[in-house]
Amino acid sequence: MQIGIFTVGDVTTDPTTGRTPTEYERIKATVEIAKKAEEVGLDVFATGEHHNPPFIASNPTATLAYIGAQTENIILSTATTLITTTDPVLIAEDYAKIQHLTDGRVDLMMGRGNTGPVYPWFGKDIRQGINLAIENYALLRRLWTEDVVDWEGRFRTPLQGYTSTPRPLDGVAPFVWHGSIRSPEIAEQAAYYGDGYFHNHIFWPASHAAQMVNLYRERFEHYGHGRADQAIVGLGGQIFMNRSSQEAVRRFRPYFDNAPVYGHGPSLEEFTEHTPLTVGSPQQVLERTLSFREYAGHYQRQLFLVDHAGLPLKTVLEQLDLLGEILPEMRKGFAEGRPADIPDAPTHASLVAAAGGAKDGTVHAEDTMTGTTDRDAETEAVLVEGAEA
Repeated sequence: MQIGIFTVGDVTTDPTTGRTPTEYERIKATVEIAKKAEEVGLDVFATGEHHNPPFIASNPTATLAYIGAQTENIILSTATTLITTTDPVLIAEDYAKIQHLTDGRVDLMMGRGNTGPVYPWFGKDIRQGINLAIENYALLRRLWTEDVVDWEGRFRTPLQGYTSTPRPLDGVAPFVWHGSIRSPEIAEQAAYYGDGYFHNHIFWPASHAAQMVNLYRERFEHYGHGRADQAIVGLGGQIFMNRSSQEAVRRFRPYFDNAPVYGHGPSLEEFTEHTPLTVGSPQQVLERTLSFREYAGHYQRQLFLVDHAGLPLKTVLEQLDLLGEILPEMRKGFAEGRPADIPDAPTHASLVAAAGGAKDGTVHAEDTMTGTTDRDAETEAVLVEGAEA
């Protein structure tokens, strides 16, 4: 089980002080948060991708490469890589380069993005969002798995005899998750390829998460990648902790009430009742998180959002210390009752092993995690037809 954190990189005024951090401060804070995540023993740090204010999460590749140079073990990921508005040729180059720089400590979470103005900024039409996600990802896979690519599609200029460089480290591409809150098409795409499916699991009730995860699991089995319960699933979540649950609520309430995304709507109590947001003691966070298996089944990756809504860096680092304290029990809890044939989240080393070893005989990362099967796409026609239906 991989446990970690993700950030959306929002620049939000602290409602308790009225101070808004500068972009410089927020960018530097992101690096400190990632380093702290590794220090307390977390497995994954992921950054989102936003190209509009009030966010500093543009150019995630620069952020991850910089963090990679200052860490040794933590997996670096995205939340999300915009497969719709970013050229797949650029994605192929950028993340293969980060693979080499970090000895394979990188994977990606693909997503459409739902901020309307961003699409025309990159010359795209949001009405083609699903079709862009399908076509661009099909091309990306070919760029990583084929040394020479001839390709022609609907949304970019053709490629003739093109080789993406650098080639993926050890001959295996970074593992891909497909992230979504409410899009069944993205769950279908993840299942079709046998990739991972990450349900953001922030704004919606447990019943919605269960529906989306179950859809992905059923389609994963339908496409022949394994049993439904062996599908690769990740969940998001939001937490805020204090030794005293009452004090946790008192401290977090002003941030919740004024948050740009969910503030001025349902009360904190209503939101925590109906969504995965957990505000309370470390023990309450532990128990609530382990309960996600009741409707999602045994899954492989749990990421928490801890630095949003204007929380100051000092508070975020305190949250990570508390998370580190309950991490051993959380790992133990997730391991209880887990069947031996449920795969772990794929890593670079496990993917290399599944592929029969590195092309040059040297594996640049070592671990004991078990990979999942990969499937070369014969055609994306099934997905295109589903998206256009």
